[in-house]
Amino acid sequence: MIDKTLNRKYQPGIVIVDAGYGNNTSFLLELEKRQLKYLGGLAKNRKITVNQTDNIQQTIRLDELAQRLPKEAFTEIQIYLDQPKTLWVVTCEVEISSLTGKRNIAIVMNASTFSAATDIDYFITNISSSIVTPQWIVDTYSQRNWVEVFYREAKGWLGLKEYQVREQRSLLRHFILVFCADTFILWHQLTGGLRRRWANKPLNTFTEALEAFRTAMSFRFIDWLNSNRDVFAAYKASLGYIWA
Repeated sequence: MIDKTLNRKYQPGIVIVDAGYGNNTSFLLELEKRQLKYLGGLAKNRKITVNQTDNIQQTIRLDELAQRLPKEAFTEIQIYLDQPKTLWVVTCEVEISSLTGKRNIAIVMNASTFSAATDIDYFITNISSSIVTPQWIVDTYSQRNWVEVFYREAKGWLGLKEYQVREQRSLLRHFILVFCADTFILWHQLTGGLRRRWANKPLNTFTEALEAFRTAMSFRFIDWLNSNRDVFAAYKASLGYIWA
């Protein structure tokens, strides 16, 4: 998929991946071979090599490193998604086996101490240390959330997974229709297009815009049916039904 993107002359600013790919050293090397920057998740048991005092190096698991770091090492960060959220982040340069040179890693917790945290994430990036800050880590990786939001809406409300075809061409047609519907609803939500005629309240969310669209389609179909009952009846008759 990345090669197809590059062949189409699109150059990603950064590739954001979860731990399934962040732990895959071969995958990261392929990204670097293509001169791509990335920010990916890591598993808590991933071993890294860190520099200590007097140029002494130590190989340690990520979760063990997070547990040993003092509270003062973490920076408090605010992030705004659906709701404001406070996180504590630390970044540092480390070495990882099979990767030449150093990479920046980050530890992100939902509490100021390891013992109090109930959600801890670990990340790796090949972005320069001059750019990698706690705020950059949080803001950049949060962009991946919108991919999950799209799939939730496309699968839950637009029928992305509701198909009864098997050929690849038919699947692609179905997916394209869903993508077009998603773009259409999102555009109307952002521009207020549906509200001008089909709503008397703000359409702030995707679901509100979708419901307004469904209402509009219902009214349009009823209006068309009242004027074209003979056409509709003839269509049903061609299928072997009687429209009574």
